[in-house]
Amino acid sequence: MKTPRSLPSGLATALVFAASGAVLVLEIVALRLVGPYVGVTLQVSSSVIGISLAAIAYGTWLGGRLADRFDPRALLAPALLLGAIGTAVTLPLVRYGGELLRGGAASAVLLLAAMAVFLPAFLLSTITPLVVKLQLSDLERTGSVVGRLSSIGTLGAITATLATGFIFVAALPTNWIILSLAGLLALGGLALAWWLRRDLPGRPRTRAMLITLGLAGAGLGAVGPTPCDVETAYHCARVDKDPAVPGGRTLILNSARHSYVDLDDPTHLEFAYIQWIAAVADVLAPADALHLGGGGFTMPGYLRRTRPGIQQQVIELDGGLVDLDKRSLGLVTGPDLRVRVGDARVGLAAQPTGAYDLVVGDAFGYLVVPWHLSTREMIADISRVMRPTGIYVQNVIDYPPDRFIKAELATVAAVFPHVALIAPPDALAGERGANFVIVASRSPLPLDAIRPKLATLKEPVTLQDGAGFAGDSRVLTDDYAPVDQLLTY
Repeated sequence: MKTPRSLPSGLATALVFAASGAVLVLEIVALRLVGPYVGVTLQVSSSVIGISLAAIAYGTWLGGRLADRFDPRALLAPALLLGAIGTAVTLPLVRYGGELLRGGAASAVLLLAAMAVFLPAFLLSTITPLVVKLQLSDLERTGSVVGRLSSIGTLGAITATLATGFIFVAALPTNWIILSLAGLLALGGLALAWWLRRDLPGRPRTRAMLITLGLAGAGLGAVGPTPCDVETAYHCARVDKDPAVPGGRTLILNSARHSYVDLDDPTHLEFAYIQWIAAVADVLAPADALHLGGGGFTMPGYLRRTRPGIQQQVIELDGGLVDLDKRSLGLVTGPDLRVRVGDARVGLAAQPTGAYDLVVGDAFGYLVVPWHLSTREMIADISRVMRPTGIYVQNVIDYPPDRFIKAELATVAAVFPHVALIAPPDALAGERGANFVIVASRSPLPLDAIRPKLATLKEPVTLQDGAGFAGDSRVLTDDYAPVDQLLTY
């Protein structure tokens, strides 16, 4: 069999670099595509990575088989065009499929991850072995050719990973990233087909059909349902109006109801858990408060209205969310309400020792407290920034058998000698999932003053000893904090 004429080295390098980079762009963006429907948890991230690796493995295997049976030059342009189509159709697949697969079930997560990344990653992964076959004109140089192209593919993946994480996601909505990538792949496929036209007689009808399919996929994705009003660097965010309350607004982050704000009355607290935190704050009457996680800034707004003169610092990871709060949820920052954009743990480390009466922990990734904010080392740093009589309150969501809340209580109790727990009676009995609020201090807690406040609330709630509820649960540390596995929902 005649050996196919090799591609120019520069073209071969560009193809491998671009194909490998495109796969990593898809893998990272896939996490943002599926997040609004199944959340952003360790299981979701693991599913996207696993599906991507499976697609790369099968695509590379198929590309190698095809390269041995056919002239690789005849397959390169179609592979790029099909990759463009596969990229474009991920949008309608996820947008429509996500509406049917909402929730955190493992089967739904895996299926939606496959919809988001498998097809285009599979098709694009066939390109590298096709290019390798074309470059192997001399068997004595096999090692150097394979090694060079393998390293180029890895460099493409690294470049795409960094560019997507630091630039693309911050600059463009997910739809635009996907559609732009599909367009670039399509242009690359057409350009390659034109360049190879002398060696391979063109098939304009076939190319026209592929382009039509790609445009149809892109069109469906562009007009498909989207759960976002705003896509920030970390969230698919939406603000819904409350039809029963003129000023009522609900902040939706990645399909979860995150915060409720009444633009006309900041003291109106809709969610039960925020009412519990407010009861503690009313008793404590803090002069300074630190909030780990801003969300809709419901609690800072409440304290500003009920405690004139209070100084508050909020550490919020998502700067885009802060901007949305200012536009749609009435947030006004100033000397009495300062916002630091960044990771809560990093921001906490920069806070002065003994500066706050009240620390509120209300940071979530979907329904899960980020693992690095749940450990003993994190709680110890929270204790450092608090005054001796200060109180730490932490919002936690868990479901029976309540393994995470028990482990988090044990972790907080390992740092603070006085720990209590606020939750609905049926949640404490293990009958349903709910919000739990941990209350902790280095000084005795004013439980007798907090209970009457909780008793005035509409929904029954219990304030009880936290350490007793935790039992012998394991303390979470930076070395061991399987938060996603402990929380089941």
